[in-house]
Order: sequence, then structure tokens, then C-alpha cells
Amino acid sequence: MEYEFLKVEHLDGITILKISAPKSLNALNSTILKELGGFIGSLDDKTRVLIITGDGEKSFVAGADISEMTHLDEPQGFEFGKLGAQVFRAIETLPIPVIAAVNGFALGGGCELAMACDIRIASSKAKFGQPEVGLGIIPGFSGTYRLPKLIGQCYAKEMIYTGKVIRADEALRIGLINAVYEPEELMDKAKEMAAMMLKNAPVAISLAKQSINEGYDLDADGAIGLENKLFGKCFATADQKEGMDAFLNKRKADFKGE
Repeated sequence: MEYEFLKVEHLDGITILKISAPKSLNALNSTILKELGGFIGSLDDKTRVLIITGDGEKSFVAGADISEMTHLDEPQGFEFGKLGAQVFRAIETLPIPVIAAVNGFALGGGCELAMACDIRIASSKAKFGQPEVGLGIIPGFSGTYRLPKLIGQCYAKEMIYTGKVIRADEALRIGLINAVYEPEELMDKAKEMAAMMLKNAPVAISLAKQSINEGYDLDADGAIGLENKLFGKCFATADQKEGMDAFLNKRKADFKGE
């Protein structure tokens, strides 16, 4: 499928998605969001890990497209926010791991896109922020929901109320990202992490992701009960039989995702 603002590369089990709108530093307009939603909906089981990054050296995603937002009224603003939130929720609930390789500016909608991914690694030149209040708006693509969950309310409120932009080392310190690498290393490190995931049972990873995501908002009994259910479900898979047999017979497992 052809996209105007997305570049897609398929490797062995890994798909790399680049947001590509260089004139706006990859800022998200409604067309890009719709393309992104269509792409997410089109992924098949050949993709076992998705890596999302930005095209170019300066920006992951510099935010939502202000030139489009400036003309919106209240109902249109609601619909634009809803579109972004729905697309990012679709990314968050994909049954495969999603790695954000943040190569530059991740501001506003860019920070929110990264937060919708399972894991965030960043270039040492990356910068993060939710500067929306300086434009008279609030984070609109689920930033007020995800940021406190990732870094706690104190840091999240400080970032959102001040609109300050932080460097990658500060983002690492407060738990917003997993690791920082030199720019020339970033994509290789993302691929290395993806390759480690490919060695493991796809069904187990999917069920682990479901348990983490769905259990997070439950009370302890509910979350543990969900984990018990999904743990039991593993034993109905061929991957579990293969993994344990490989371990007992000291051989490499050959997982089929079944």
C-alpha cells in the first residue's frame, strides 16, 4: 500500500515505520493520523515486532500540526483529538511489541505517540515535552492519561503545566524512556532489542502484554486473576509445549506463534 507520509520497511519479523513529513518536522495532521491508523489496521502476523521512528535526523514527531489546529472550533477540536487518541490506542493495544526509536524532537503529539508504544529508546539528541498549554490547549492525544502513569503525577504535572522540554538524559532519569544511545546507534539498538523479542514465544509475549495493559487499571485481585487466566491460556498453545520441550532437551526452541 502506498502512503503519502509513511515509509515502511519489512525485515524478517520486524517492521520499521517512519513518519515522514520533513517540511513540518513530521508533525501530525489528520491525513497522517488516518494513514497511521490504516497502517496499524493492515498489519498481519508476519510482523512480530514494530519499530516506529521519525524520518530525518531532527525529529521523531514535533507535535500535532498547528497550521491545521489553528482553524478548528470546539466540535472539530474534539474530533481531531478523538482521531489521535483512537490511533494511539490502536498502537497501544496491538498484540505485538512496539518500540519507539525516538531520533529527535518528541513534542506534544510526538511524545504522546512514543508513550503509546511499549518501549521507548532515544537518541542522545532527542527532546521530549508536552508544551500544549503554551498554545492555549491541553495534551489531546491521551497525554494527560499516559504521562502520569509512566512518570507519576508530580513529574507529569510539572511537564504539562510548565510546558518545558527535557533532554533524553532527563527523560531517562524520570522513567519516561528505557535507554539513550548515540544517534548513529539508535536504529541498530532498536533492531537488536526486536531481535531478542523474536527469539521468544509470540503468543506468550502477546498474552504478557495483554496482562500488563489490562491489569494496570484493575485492583490487585482483579489484575492477579487476569494474570492467572492468561497464564493458564499459555498451556493450550503449541509454543508452550515447544518451549518446555526445547528447554528439557537442551535445544533451541522453534516457535510458530501457535
